[in-house]
Amino acid sequence: MLVLLGAFAVVPLLLPWLVGRIGARAFYVAALLPLGAFVQAAVLTPAVLAGDIPFESYDWIPALGIELSMRMTTLSWLMTLIVTGVGALVMLYCRWYFGNKSEGLGQFSAVLLAFAGAMYGLVLTDDLVVLVMFWEVTSVLSYLLIGYYNRRAASRRAALQALLVTTLGGLVMLIGVVLVVVDAGTSSISQILAEAPAGPVIDAALVLLLVGALSKSAIFPFHFWLPGAMAAPTPVSAYLHAAAMVKAGIYLIALLAPVFAGAPTWRPIVISLGAFTMILAGYQALRETDLKRILAFGTVSQLGMLTVVLGYGTRNAALAGLALLLSHALFKSALFLVVGVIDRQLSTRDIAELSGVGRQAPVMATFSFIAVASMVGVIPTIGFVAKEGALAALLDEAAAGEPWGIVALAGVVIGSVLTAAYGIRFLWGAFWTKKTADGDVLEPTKWPDPPIGFLAAPVLLAGLTVVAGFAAPLLDVAFAGYADEAQAGAAEYPAHLLLWHGFEPALWISLGTIALGAAVFWYTARAGWSKRMLPFTAAEVYNGVLRGIARLSVITTSLTQRGSLPVYVGTIFVVFVAAEGTALFASPEWRAQLEAFQTPTQLLVAPIMIAAGLVAVRARKRYTGVVLVSVTGLGMVLLFATSGAPDLALTQILVETVTLVAFALVLRRIPARLGHHNASVWPVARAVLAAAVGATMAGVALVATSARTAEPISDRFPDLAYELGHGKNVVNVALVDLRGWDTMGELSVLILAATGVASLVFVTHRADTLSRFIAPLPEAAARTGRPLVETADGVKPRGAAGGRMAWLVGGQRVRPENRAIMLEVVVRILFHSIIVVSLYLLFAGHNLPGGGFAGGLVAGMALVMRYVAGGRYELGAAAPTDAGRLLGVGMSIAVACAIVPLFFGAAPLTSAWFEAELPVLGHVEFVTSTLFDVGVYLVVIGLVLDVLRSLGAEVDRQAVEAREGQREGVDVS
Repeated sequence: MLVLLGAFAVVPLLLPWLVGRIGARAFYVAALLPLGAFVQAAVLTPAVLAGDIPFESYDWIPALGIELSMRMTTLSWLMTLIVTGVGALVMLYCRWYFGNKSEGLGQFSAVLLAFAGAMYGLVLTDDLVVLVMFWEVTSVLSYLLIGYYNRRAASRRAALQALLVTTLGGLVMLIGVVLVVVDAGTSSISQILAEAPAGPVIDAALVLLLVGALSKSAIFPFHFWLPGAMAAPTPVSAYLHAAAMVKAGIYLIALLAPVFAGAPTWRPIVISLGAFTMILAGYQALRETDLKRILAFGTVSQLGMLTVVLGYGTRNAALAGLALLLSHALFKSALFLVVGVIDRQLSTRDIAELSGVGRQAPVMATFSFIAVASMVGVIPTIGFVAKEGALAALLDEAAAGEPWGIVALAGVVIGSVLTAAYGIRFLWGAFWTKKTADGDVLEPTKWPDPPIGFLAAPVLLAGLTVVAGFAAPLLDVAFAGYADEAQAGAAEYPAHLLLWHGFEPALWISLGTIALGAAVFWYTARAGWSKRMLPFTAAEVYNGVLRGIARLSVITTSLTQRGSLPVYVGTIFVVFVAAEGTALFASPEWRAQLEAFQTPTQLLVAPIMIAAGLVAVRARKRYTGVVLVSVTGLGMVLLFATSGAPDLALTQILVETVTLVAFALVLRRIPARLGHHNASVWPVARAVLAAAVGATMAGVALVATSARTAEPISDRFPDLAYELGHGKNVVNVALVDLRGWDTMGELSVLILAATGVASLVFVTHRADTLSRFIAPLPEAAARTGRPLVETADGVKPRGAAGGRMAWLVGGQRVRPENRAIMLEVVVRILFHSIIVVSLYLLFAGHNLPGGGFAGGLVAGMALVMRYVAGGRYELGAAAPTDAGRLLGVGMSIAVACAIVPLFFGAAPLTSAWFEAELPVLGHVEFVTSTLFDVGVYLVVIGLVLDVLRSLGAEVDRQAVEAREGQREGVDVS
């Protein structure tokens, strides 16, 4: 099981490539993995039924007692068969549903298979914390699947709605999980259920767990997200919303009900909300005209019934609940797939536009009738067996005077009437020959026959509902292991799943619900059904809450964000002085160890830094102020270098240089002189605040450095760097190993900063649009084997008439008065050497000054040189890729370095060390933390490239458009 779970994590990564090679046929390959998991579960059936529960475990996070443990009980065995079996059929169905379409299909196939893997792990894991992890993974992956048609606003809204509702429920559930784990002292699900802890803490935890389960399974008041999710492709609806994702909440309820159904908070929540959901959604299904939305609200109604039956917690109800769980997965998946066939063939799902389809597609219509018969509860389907068993179990409870048994029975009976009504409405809407208001027969909708493979999955699923009905005695034996775990309840004897129990009360109730349902359908078909059951819908409440949050955000922003940078900075400084000053003066004593200086260099550098700071305050030009401020940074370089910190000195000078370049790029678009638009105000107040900030910071530095009483851990860093990180450069080893989590956070900040800058500057997208103008030039040179020369007709390979050497391929697009041939020559000569130096710093940084951050900055400076010498098109030639890709790949490598050790039972970011004697290179040592440094290297390059692309190239493009617009008399603002 663990091997299959690992395969579910790896195989989806290969699917995009495979889809690019063979198109939609890649779904055949994707189906093999869930099919293999289905076969394995089927092979393990004898062991599961005999009570010999298969169990596999791997210590994942030993310090927290968290394991990757897989345990196949009767419940998880059934859920595994549903998740993998229906998943494999849906994969095969996708081959025909998407046809020859390939756009976005690689990502879709990968996410769909990964979702199947997440559900596989969710239903088999024996660790409650890991279950929450899989739970949230399914929420994220469902967001991507629902939003597959990302150019449609409805799809984006539906995906976000589903994500917000299910994730919020998952976060509430996480609190409940923490309470249960702390109270029980273990995260093992089997141990928790065996010990059955009780008390007020567990009661509160159960409420929180139920919030997560009910939100996941679209139970009122969280039911509105599922009908909205019908904006997803039909295979997603068939799998996620009939057989997989929404079953996660039902699975959790079924998992806990045999043990905790007697808790005082359980049945009031489960029974009342489940019954109300069944009635409300069934009522709404009769108002819909879209086949898919009819099934969507029908699904919500059926989930309410599952919640009531499986959540009731008695032995007979549990047995009927598992049969109902199986039947729902079969008939609802089949019906969704049938709707997908109709939609693909006719491009409509509106019942007003469909007429006479049943006569033209008899096979599809027949199996749709079978699926609806199972949903309604008609013999000999498994739906009939499950419905009769559920009614009998609840009837026993109601007859014994159990209050919640009466509520559950009433809810299921009323809901079953509505189920029959909307089931008939679905068949009538999809296949019947309809008449106009005048009584004339509508012209039949022309039906193009679909491929046989397109119908295979729904036909098989619908057929299995009949097979399962005749196999009811076998299912009774299989499901008894789960049912026997629950309390007996009010029943005098244990029930059994049989196709025929005789003319008992439950049978007459079932037949009565079908007859009443037919009457309700007849009434709605003649009189209409447009009234709401409630004066408002949950979706309207959700949208109202979102609008309220948006308005509150606007009000808050208008009050706090006044558009004045001095106000923002001043506010930060005032809070800093007030908070830290209070802490300083509240201290009972100050201890400070003062020395005039440590090295003579400080006596030389400090006055220069102070003078530069004072002169910067009086500067009237922005660029002058920036340069003077940089003097203080360069002074720090000298202080670091003379204090035994060459690594810090190298990084500081590179940061100062890149920062100066960024400022220079920004200053091109704003007035050169300070106060050109807005004069500086309150100079005295600013001076007082600046002095207060300086004094406060100096006081904090003096007191903090002298306040330590214990030996600092940093004193051991030199030894730890070599013992744990196998490196001699303490600074670099601390960044990538000893304090790797800090670096991970800093990488996240860098990515957010780069993305923020790009989103402010780029109007539409941040993709690379420059390299396409330059890319053909190097290709031409490679094709001819000759260097490039610049001619009157542009840059061409040498041999063209006339022309001189083109040092930079982007130089031809620079305006003549802005070109500097000497600079182009220097950049052409030095660029590759600088890149080599950056790589040297990257790989030598573990033992010598350097590292990924310094190496990335050096490589970034090489890109700065190319941009300054050749302009924006030269930047496109130097880095023909998106900055976002570099940022993403770099962060992914860093995250992988944190995650991979977990699979080997080690702490995150734990590094491994290898050494070998190689014939040519001699003794070679390699530390895996170097890979983390590679991620840092790529992130830093991506940051610099993003800054150059946005503040440099994009600003250049906008300036050129502005000049051309002014030349043509067009207002480009």
